[in-house]
Amino acid sequence: MKKTILIVEDEPKNLKLVKDLMVIFEYNTMEARTGAEAIKILENNYKTIDLVLMDIQMPVMDGLTAVQILKENEQIKHIPIIALTALAMKDDKEKFINAGFDDYIKKPIDIREFKKVVSDYLERRISI
Repeated sequence: MKKTILIVEDEPKNLKLVKDLMVIFEYNTMEARTGAEAIKILENNYKTIDLVLMDIQMPVMDGLTAVQILKENEQIKHIPIIALTALAMKDDKEKFINAGFDDYIKKPIDIREFKKVVSDYLERRISI
């Protein structure tokens, strides 16, 4: 059965790129444009979503706020959430992990690194 990835991204071009990559890697996708929308989708679909790829800077609710809310939800907190960000500074990985993300991928996306991180987290979900 194909794995389902929730892509949380407000920028249409970035959303299309990530979605196209997920199709190439043979994953199903769902989409949200804000952190608030992602929370609603996860609350209603937590049994079918295997991984979340979340942008940091978004309108309405940013990724940092959304991940903190999601990790407090008992039904959702086990789903890996990976930050997608162009804000990749030296200490950002620690900042994102401390905020509740499981990992992060910097933009622009390196396709090989992107595929490896995504598949590693999905493999872990299979073995849990």
